[in-house]
Amino acid sequence: MMKTNVSSKSNELISILDNEFKGKINLARVKLIAMFVTSLCKVQTVTFSKLANAFDSTSNPKSSLRRIQRFIADFSLDSNFVAKLIFGLLPSAEELILSIDRTNWKFGQTNINIFMLGIVYKGVAFPLLFTMLDKRGNSNSNERIELIKRFINLFGKECIRSLVADREFVGEKWIEYLNTENIDYHIRIRNNFKVYIPSKNETIKVSWLFNNLKIGEYRLYHKIVKINNQYCYVSGSKLRNGEFLIIISFKNPEDAQKDYKDRWQIEMCFKAMKSSGFDIEKTHLVDIERIEKLVLLIMIAFVWCYKVGIYLNEIKPIKIKKHGRKEITIFKYGLNYISSLLLNSLSQDGIGIFNFLSCT
Repeated sequence: MMKTNVSSKSNELISILDNEFKGKINLARVKLIAMFVTSLCKVQTVTFSKLANAFDSTSNPKSSLRRIQRFIADFSLDSNFVAKLIFGLLPSAEELILSIDRTNWKFGQTNINIFMLGIVYKGVAFPLLFTMLDKRGNSNSNERIELIKRFINLFGKECIRSLVADREFVGEKWIEYLNTENIDYHIRIRNNFKVYIPSKNETIKVSWLFNNLKIGEYRLYHKIVKINNQYCYVSGSKLRNGEFLIIISFKNPEDAQKDYKDRWQIEMCFKAMKSSGFDIEKTHLVDIERIEKLVLLIMIAFVWCYKVGIYLNEIKPIKIKKHGRKEITIFKYGLNYISSLLLNSLSQDGIGIFNFLSCT
């Protein structure tokens, strides 16, 4: 592949995004999105003044800053456009594991609470759809159901292998919806949940089904049970700290432990959006709609970095340290590479970094 000077190809990202958005966003806005995403990779912070200073533009930074502020304040960026872009960047749209989780922080007296759905892919969850919660605590059943419905309306139900979630994502109405829609799930529950066993006509604490397990041992309870008035399967294992990992499933309970292990990948996504990547917690935005636009732009940058990191890791694998962990995350591998190319006007792009945001 012929190496090309990065600065001469900066317009390529604009062309790629314009093609992916299929004319649904006007070119001036697409240019702003492209410059915002590249600047985000350069400065690795959401501080608008720093982003404006890094814009690849002949305009002065004050003008660029005003453009960012107007975009965030006034432009209505359809989250479905971004979701379709990210979904199209996946190499496969079958047997997908969906992971849902929540991340939150506080700025002043404002609670910023994001409930997100991601698609598990090679060590991380690609962020796809999210809801800004106008409260401090967990999502409710209606909010969870609406998020899944949005996914199904956009991408269909047939592509879902399973949905995985942690202990806070339970509730009778929520589980009833998943059961009714025939959506497989593997959701962890608390050890003190009550379980009704129809075959024995008795109700017990669910952990009692796994009391005699040894550390590291796993057991699938083969009979259907009822938890929160909903029928499901239950499986469990005993962790090193002595706690039980108990999972409820609609079907395919034999896959529960394997699929659930991928749940943490959405936390890696949150970490990259926060302290180890783009520092979203440093934003001074408090308006929910404005924060939503900021998150959408960060999602594009995140997926770009991760895809580049995957490719680089295939060419030159990341070193493994003595303790068995990678020297650097795949996301950071891609981010550092993109950043170094964009910051150095003499850098040569040997892999075509902008093409990693093309679905074709």
